[in-house]
Amino acid sequence: MVGKNAQVTTEDLAEPATVPHEHTVPAAVGTESALAEVLAAVVRVEHVPADSHFFDDLGADSMLMAQFCARVRKRPDLPAVSMKDIYRHPTLRSLAAALDRPAPPASNGQAAVAAPALPAPPEPARASTAEYLFCGALQFLLFLGYAYVTALVLGLGYDWIAAAPGLLDGYVRAVLFGGAVFLGMCALPIAAKWLLIGRWKPQRIRIWSLSYVRFWLVRTLIQLNPLVLFAGSPLYVLYLKALGAHIGRRVAYLSKHVPVCADLLTVGDDSVVRKEAFLTCYRAEAGWISTGTVTLGKDVYVSEATVLDIDVSMGDGAQLGHASSLYSGQSVPAGERRHGTPAQPTDTDYRSVGPAKCTTVSRVGYSVVQLLTALLVYVPLVFGGVDLLVSQVPQLSALLSAESMAFTSWTFYRDALAASFVLFFGSLVFGLLFVTTVPRLLNLFLRPDTVYPLYGFHYSVHRTIARMTNNKFFMRLAGDSSLVVHYLRAIGYDLSRVEQTGSNFGTEVKHENPYLSTVGTGTMVADGLSVINADYSSTSFRVTRVAIGPHNFLGNQVNYPSRGRTGQNVLLATKVMVPIDGKVREGVGLLGSPSFEIPRSVERDATFDHLRSGAELRRQLSAKNRHNAVTLLSFLFTRWIHAFGVLLLAGAAAGLYKSLGALAIAAATVLTVAFTIGFTALVERVATRFRRQSPRFCSIYHPYFWQHERFWKHQAMELRLLNGTPFKGLFWRMLGVRLGKRLFDDGARMPERTLVTIGDDCTLNVGSVIQCHSQEDGTFKSDRTTLGNGCTLGNGTLVHYGVTVGDGATLAPDSFLMKGEEVPRHAHWGGNPAHEM
Repeated sequence: MVGKNAQVTTEDLAEPATVPHEHTVPAAVGTESALAEVLAAVVRVEHVPADSHFFDDLGADSMLMAQFCARVRKRPDLPAVSMKDIYRHPTLRSLAAALDRPAPPASNGQAAVAAPALPAPPEPARASTAEYLFCGALQFLLFLGYAYVTALVLGLGYDWIAAAPGLLDGYVRAVLFGGAVFLGMCALPIAAKWLLIGRWKPQRIRIWSLSYVRFWLVRTLIQLNPLVLFAGSPLYVLYLKALGAHIGRRVAYLSKHVPVCADLLTVGDDSVVRKEAFLTCYRAEAGWISTGTVTLGKDVYVSEATVLDIDVSMGDGAQLGHASSLYSGQSVPAGERRHGTPAQPTDTDYRSVGPAKCTTVSRVGYSVVQLLTALLVYVPLVFGGVDLLVSQVPQLSALLSAESMAFTSWTFYRDALAASFVLFFGSLVFGLLFVTTVPRLLNLFLRPDTVYPLYGFHYSVHRTIARMTNNKFFMRLAGDSSLVVHYLRAIGYDLSRVEQTGSNFGTEVKHENPYLSTVGTGTMVADGLSVINADYSSTSFRVTRVAIGPHNFLGNQVNYPSRGRTGQNVLLATKVMVPIDGKVREGVGLLGSPSFEIPRSVERDATFDHLRSGAELRRQLSAKNRHNAVTLLSFLFTRWIHAFGVLLLAGAAAGLYKSLGALAIAAATVLTVAFTIGFTALVERVATRFRRQSPRFCSIYHPYFWQHERFWKHQAMELRLLNGTPFKGLFWRMLGVRLGKRLFDDGARMPERTLVTIGDDCTLNVGSVIQCHSQEDGTFKSDRTTLGNGCTLGNGTLVHYGVTVGDGATLAPDSFLMKGEEVPRHAHWGGNPAHEM
């Protein structure tokens, strides 16, 4: 993540990167010698010259320098050092001078703007194991009750639809019944919220208590509401208002992350909230759920991939840049702009598209068309599609019409196998043809750089293209292999002249318009890239080409905006905020939010450069492709077997329906969830040969990395239904996480499960990630990460590999804890990159 010939400029940093020797040496000599002693021990040399560059001269990397920072923090005679300090001041002399120099006052005589202090955490609430298990039992019983009621309704409806005398009559019945079910599913979460909670208010709820069970039930229902699929529509705004949110006129709310405590959310007229923004109005910490307000004034702009903690506000006309966050207690004054994690002042204007005529009639018309399309097209397909499939696929008809005694006959399993093969591979072929043709035709109706009004024909086309081409299954299938470049080209990406590496893209790439997405020659992309090639106001949108330069490397969770100012040969580190102003950055690395320049690469990263060209590359790539081909076939095979198992359960439910009624459907639903979890977990463990992974430093052409890619391909399905329940802890244990007692996981991810150790009573918020690997250019690195007892990871936090987090430590929302860091016990860290607050 670091590299040679860094170009650190005052444009990116709040203070100069170097200090003249004649002014700093006398004051810093004591600190300098102490730092030299610590660094010499880390890099294992007898003496470190004061002017030696950490990366260019000493050959250090960010992992070593993180260890250096950790050792410095343990010295009571030295000030704390962060990784940001290391990159700003890459010699002992400049670092010592910066640490000894007092913070300069602002021009008005006041102290310079500093990062906000994190609020004091609540006194930890430690639930007993009995409370933990009792809460899980209640949650399971609620799930069983919901499954039974749903099965009872669906059974009655299917019987009524199947009894229709003709096709037209069947369609009408599917519309009537499906519409009633759809409206009921939309109304139930709203009714449950008002009956069980009433109005949300700022409070603390002890996790695993009875009050928490109410919170969990309401949160789960409102997040699973079908209206969430309408994010970006006036219908979605109406849903939020029905939940109690105070939302003004002409608000464009594009984020699908529902504000759970909606009564505490206020959004003024003409504001914009972009997709992937988190405004949940609650957070989990130290055994508590804390709820709080989020207040946005009029004409506020909240950009992509942002996190707003509780008790924050933005005044009229304020802006928050992409990949940024507001920490609890922060407030953006009216008309001002902020970016970064935590947010700090900036002159950058994140609005880029002017208004358009968007009338109330167009908003109402768009909503009505959406609702009618759902009720007259999608809902009948869901409820009437089963009857149509049964009539068209003989094997499926025989399967679902089988009596209970047929379960002992081999023909029952033969029919299920044949039907699952036809359905799975038939839908695969049809889906691939569909996503590579229909969106391409629809794109003919959109012109780049043209401002269109929201909620019109062009907006519908734009949203349809985005939904059709962001197919997670096909990206999972093609990613981390040579196939991915062909798939991305097929759906519209411009990849210039591809330099095939076999790992050009990971398995998670998102976009808003693939036909306006360009990735340069020789660029490699890890997982989590989001190409932001659409800009919005409260009344308009515009699609614009996004061009990522050649010979770049993009780390995980990079959101690349349409005005990104990067050129060729740039390293975009994990969770970096891509700059949209200033010079075009080339030949450097960018880290953090707001981003600052770091070296592009270090000597360690060049270890495997001899494998990246010539005959050796061709030989290694050929071997990797053969291994990946087996991986892809095994992935398709296991997904087919999963479909086969689900179809067996459906057939069993149909056979037992006459004797058991809705109980058979409910049992099949519960068993399908259990089978999905168990089967996919087993497949993942088979992919690792039931062994624990070990720390590695190797080329992407090493067989170990190919096996790791196979493990990624076969990772178990993480069902959202498990979030916030004790069953999520059981799920992680099944997959090899070394896990303590009473874990609260509200929606975290762990790509390398067997490299993670988590202590007792830890709290993982929604969107947090513990990632025990990195893949920089052609090099793969992994290591263990350990969280002590009582740790809290904030919303959207990413913890890298080789990290140790001490007991009771807290990481603030949207933080990026870099590889090799050591967080002391009971410390409060935050920021990107994270440091002590």
